[in-house]
Amino acid sequence: MKKFICTLALAAVLMSCKTAQGTSKTNDVGVAIDLVNVNDDKVMVTITPPAFTTETATFHIPKTVPGTYSEDNYGRFIEDLKAFDAKGNALSITKKDENSWTISDAKKISKLTYLVNDSFDTETSGGIGGKDVFSPAGTNIAAGKNFMINTHGFVGYFEGKSELPYKVTVSHPANLWGATSLTDTDASKDRDVFTASRYAELVDHPIMYSEPDYTTFKVDDMDILISVYSPNGNYKAADITPAMETMMRAQKKFLGPVNATKKYSVLLYLSDMKKADAKGFGALEHTTSTTVVMPEMMPKAALLEQLKDVVSHEFFHIVTPLTVHSNEIQYFDFNNPKMSEHLWMYEGVTEYFANLFQVNQGLITEDEFYNRMVDKIDQSKRFDEKMPFTTMSKNILDKQYKDSYYNVYLKGALIAMCIDIQMRESSNGEKGILDLMHALSSEYGTKKPFNDDELFAKITSLTYPAVGEFLKTYVAGETPIPYDKYFAKMGVTNAKVKKPGNPFIKDQTTPYITVDPSTKEIKVLPDVDLNKFMTALGIKNDDTILAVNDTSYNLDNIYDLLMLSSEWKEGDPITVKIKRAGKEQTLKGKVTLPTDEIEGYQATDNSKTKLRESWLKG
Repeated sequence: MKKFICTLALAAVLMSCKTAQGTSKTNDVGVAIDLVNVNDDKVMVTITPPAFTTETATFHIPKTVPGTYSEDNYGRFIEDLKAFDAKGNALSITKKDENSWTISDAKKISKLTYLVNDSFDTETSGGIGGKDVFSPAGTNIAAGKNFMINTHGFVGYFEGKSELPYKVTVSHPANLWGATSLTDTDASKDRDVFTASRYAELVDHPIMYSEPDYTTFKVDDMDILISVYSPNGNYKAADITPAMETMMRAQKKFLGPVNATKKYSVLLYLSDMKKADAKGFGALEHTTSTTVVMPEMMPKAALLEQLKDVVSHEFFHIVTPLTVHSNEIQYFDFNNPKMSEHLWMYEGVTEYFANLFQVNQGLITEDEFYNRMVDKIDQSKRFDEKMPFTTMSKNILDKQYKDSYYNVYLKGALIAMCIDIQMRESSNGEKGILDLMHALSSEYGTKKPFNDDELFAKITSLTYPAVGEFLKTYVAGETPIPYDKYFAKMGVTNAKVKKPGNPFIKDQTTPYITVDPSTKEIKVLPDVDLNKFMTALGIKNDDTILAVNDTSYNLDNIYDLLMLSSEWKEGDPITVKIKRAGKEQTLKGKVTLPTDEIEGYQATDNSKTKLRESWLKG
């Protein structure tokens, strides 16, 4: 989610060169990023390399980064890459592929320079079903306003040198401030200096530059930073902070001692949907931060609800894969990645925790939790239920499997839920999956990865044989999970349940309205059974909806209407201006919210109340 550059005035160039030359003697990698002299929406980066003993050196910009599970080829955003010796003479460069360059006379390399384009301006789909970079993993360059710097989009590494320390100097306008979990060791207002022990650590720390709009608070011994960029000023960090603080306190209470992170930063970029801007909404996890992209037009209640789910998911990644992970994660190859078999844990357990903690801490009801799991069951059945999850995970970058990635948030979370239930049953309610993650964190930790093919045996030894059988049968095997069987262990059975509906969309999939492409007007479909929201107001089939509560709506802002309607409350006053048979009229009344009846689950076996309480509240 971010960007950079480096063509300063002569004095600044000399200063950065001296600094870089000095650092090269200590065999680290010097980086200078110039956010001041931004030309044609491009940032210049200067790399001062370590000493080489080989005749050639290969410089890489990542193809893939951890947490994305897609080949994004960040090298396509790099232009005019040049290498120079100490006298300023250009060295010969050969471009090997979209992300790699080989430099001749490596022993003579004094510096490398290149321009960086941002990804936000090029997005058409936000990385959903196309070639766009998923926005939270992308970059933004808006001179003098905002630089979303996912470091992997600006800084590369030399082959064989990625374990060396990095020293990054960012020159920036004095009115902009860099929000990050990195520590700035330079006291000046227009220059920041950051260090990282190796390339992977640098990539793990995004930075967002904008005019300062941030809040800080403490949760136990953890410092939290909330930084917001809202291009039209719709939101301030102070608008977001109360909900984030409530959520993160609940998360810390739920997690207990598993987390050792001392600082955590939430970098929230709000996209202006009326311009060429980010279109992929969500977040990307890092060890001590998360980058989040959301539409600025979202109503506050809807935005806070989305942030609660999205940010809590990313925060729980501090457990896995950021603490508990395999060799493939620890020694991640940014240009020839080998993927782990255990996305069910990295994403699935994380997504499950993001839902479980909310019912555990009283942020949602028991029935709301069941409804969320039902949604995941229904959506997961659209994927191949017989595909072994370990096979899909290990081959997620392959064309055959990559379209199944979204299932890690669905079936992956359900796998975690079933393991949790099985552990509660086997321990008579004493232990659950959070206890397992505590144990795995103690066994491994941030610097001790596990071998992929040994994890199931380790989990079995830390839990129960029934858990090992579950993993073998339903995660590595081809057998679909019998969810009813696992819910029944907790006294929860199938039932018809009512769920709040949207005034304009039935079951979240079937619309009551459409748009006339010739006029852009919003029309009620002619042949649908209308819900009680519409019938109570007197809206009829074929009516044209012109305005709601004195705001006009059409194709251009129908998204606003759908988002706003999601936060209407029962009994709210409402005025709808319609056109019927060519005549305009105004309908006034109160909101009557529709409900959808769906197949779901309810607690029915009181003999298992104590066990169920240990699962959801323990």
